[in-house]
Amino acid sequence: MSRSVIFAFPGHLDTKTGGYGYDRRVIEGLQGLGWDVALLALGEGFPFPSDETLRQAEASLSKLPDGAKVIIDGLAFGVLDRWAERESRRLRIVALVHHPLALETGNPAVVRQSFHDREKRALAHADHVIVTSQTTADTLTADYAVDADKIDVAVPGTDRASRSEPQNSVPLILSIGTLTRRKGHDVLVAALKRIESLSWQAVIVGSPAHDRQTAQSLETQISELGLSQRIRLAGEQAELDDFLQSADIFALASRYEGYGMVFAEALAHGLPIVACRAGAIPEVVPEEAGILVPVDDAEALAAALGSLLADEALRTTYADGAYEAGSRLPGWDVTAGIFNDRLRTLP
Repeated sequence: MSRSVIFAFPGHLDTKTGGYGYDRRVIEGLQGLGWDVALLALGEGFPFPSDETLRQAEASLSKLPDGAKVIIDGLAFGVLDRWAERESRRLRIVALVHHPLALETGNPAVVRQSFHDREKRALAHADHVIVTSQTTADTLTADYAVDADKIDVAVPGTDRASRSEPQNSVPLILSIGTLTRRKGHDVLVAALKRIESLSWQAVIVGSPAHDRQTAQSLETQISELGLSQRIRLAGEQAELDDFLQSADIFALASRYEGYGMVFAEALAHGLPIVACRAGAIPEVVPEEAGILVPVDDAEALAAALGSLLADEALRTTYADGAYEAGSRLPGWDVTAGIFNDRLRTLP
């Protein structure tokens, strides 16, 4: 049996997001299991590639030899429907879906519908689909006509971490996520304004490069609410451990998550979590680890944060629950093992 696989990805593999971090760890894991992994960059701009980028990506994939096994990141695969229809008979295609493209926040309805239709067509031509959560698996079965037997769930691995032991005189609220609409930082800032009378500081870690308009809007919101001295936008950071180790509370108001690797990292560090009941977040964050509120409900988010800030004993109880939950999360060896098992079964 061939132990060679191509891993095709859009953009730059070193991009500091959860999705790209997942790709890097899977590639590393497969290599450790004896696979010869060839990397294939598909170009920038996905899932909105230019016509020329899309043409070149399709051409690069079409050069693969008959019978080649190829894993294609869903950020690109979701708009490679025409290519998948042409080439699926001669290639062994594994689609990696972090979350369906249509569920990205902020796109007009016509764009969401187009993404849905194209990704549904593309997935119909994949030999197999790997997703990062059971929630996404259920969505693909219910809304994209993907047979459940065709799907494997490979949740992101989580590295073991020492428990956070903050020494802050003023409680520190940490949020980590790219400055995009889906991450809901605007809701978090609105919630923090509602509890301005309480003692807290906040830091938001995340790149502004993916959505400059949202990033600028967030800066303006913080300034206009008079919170510039209390909320720090830290930008993109290569290492997150120091931030996680020094925080008292982790808060992220995502409007949707296909998994939410950063929540798992917060659990591993024993941070009590305040988040929204959206996508796979309830699958990652158990009741004993934090408080989940409705999406886009700044009032409920403020109440949850306020309860943890006002009651140190409650904060400790949730922190204990978070650390225990984090200790049960699988490592990256388990994630890579699922890919390995699936690739071995492909003819």
